[in-house]
Amino acid sequence: GRVGQDPGQVGRQRAGPVGSDDVEHVADCSDRVYRDAGAPARRRSRTGRPHARRVSRLPEHPAVWQHLADVASAGGSGNGRAAGNEGAGAVPHHMGRDTVQTEAAICWNAGEPWSVETIELDPPKEGEVLVRMVASGMCHSDEHLRTGDLAGMYPVIGGHEGAGIVEEVGPGVEGLAPGDHVVFGFVAACGRCPSCVRGHSSLCDVGGLLMMGAQADGTYRHHSSSGQDLGTLVCLGTFARHTVVNQASCVKVFDHYPLDKACLVGCGVTTGWGSAVYAAEVKPGDDVVVIGIGGLGAAAVQGARLAGAERIFAIDPVPYKLEMATKFGATHTASSIGEAMPLVNEVTWGKNADKVICTMGVGEGGLMEQIMQLAAKGGRVVVTNIHPMSETEVTISLTWLTLLQKQLVGTIFGSANFRYDIPHLLRLYEQGQLDLDSMVTNTYSLDQVNEGYADMLAGKNIRGVILFD
Repeated sequence: GRVGQDPGQVGRQRAGPVGSDDVEHVADCSDRVYRDAGAPARRRSRTGRPHARRVSRLPEHPAVWQHLADVASAGGSGNGRAAGNEGAGAVPHHMGRDTVQTEAAICWNAGEPWSVETIELDPPKEGEVLVRMVASGMCHSDEHLRTGDLAGMYPVIGGHEGAGIVEEVGPGVEGLAPGDHVVFGFVAACGRCPSCVRGHSSLCDVGGLLMMGAQADGTYRHHSSSGQDLGTLVCLGTFARHTVVNQASCVKVFDHYPLDKACLVGCGVTTGWGSAVYAAEVKPGDDVVVIGIGGLGAAAVQGARLAGAERIFAIDPVPYKLEMATKFGATHTASSIGEAMPLVNEVTWGKNADKVICTMGVGEGGLMEQIMQLAAKGGRVVVTNIHPMSETEVTISLTWLTLLQKQLVGTIFGSANFRYDIPHLLRLYEQGQLDLDSMVTNTYSLDQVNEGYADMLAGKNIRGVILFD
């Protein structure tokens, strides 16, 4: 009954020499420079302790790699700022303003509970905004980070499914102003890399930096009370009363949308809905199986319904979640894959499901053969949930991919374009076609973050939401 679910500067690849204007377009986030990947220096915290663990990775564009390496070795950046001068060991650049004290939930090491502590938050730099959080969804991906299933850098402030109100904007920010309501897209979009310009912003090259902990320029805005740098999950850190994020992660939304519901489209709803509509490409009359009815699965059921599926089979071991699945549009339910097998086969007259969407809390490679058997000839299986990164074995007969033309595909962020889909989904919510209200099972204060995740693991929530004062 658990639910599972990757962005940094990117540049344009050129065949010819790299000119000075290439680095201008490293991202629409800013003009900042990365450290040469070939010679990563050990950063130091504000207390002087070295940090050997966080090194930003350059985008996979050879021309940009070389240009950034040349700039770094020259000791300067394309806009005249010395590379590394604003790193973790340097005096913070406050632009005449003081740091802000706020609270955040920190995971200091894999396997440890969230610790709510007072932190110091630097002002926004180039292309960044300071946001007062209103609400944050409690996605299973944060639990994956806490347990170590999803490798990351520690210490880290959790949360990536958030909405809030802009309080301050840094230099170079366009289209956002104090007072604006924003929803974060958990995969930032540069708008310039090959994936973005092809309409696949969920695969933006910026994604290579999401789990590095630092901001896009390789430095940090969040610090512990002792001065230690704190990473943020996917450059957001929504488990905090205030956070600094890049404008590339923000989508401005109408003020009348309730942010305690709108936060859900920053990750789980868009991911689940897109898994059905975009990744699975559910069509009118399709038979669809959704495995796991948490935040992702509930949205996948609704996406399949809106796409015109004839029958939707929901699978989850928790009776409450199966009950909610029928509210979201499921026509049939089962408590396990084994129980669903004969049901799907009988109801579809032996055809089986055209689309199978995996939205379990934690994926298991040992279940993939059974899951593939749920799919019809020519059917498609979409893997949306996270599998442990250490898992390298999957039981599946590849013969059936060939002989029966079955497909096995993955998806991140539901293969969505969040700058289009977040406003689009909120319009569907406003029109009564997308049920966000019923997805929010319980709300919590920031101090109750561990309680909220205990409820999620116990199968009590479709989605828990943290509300900030």
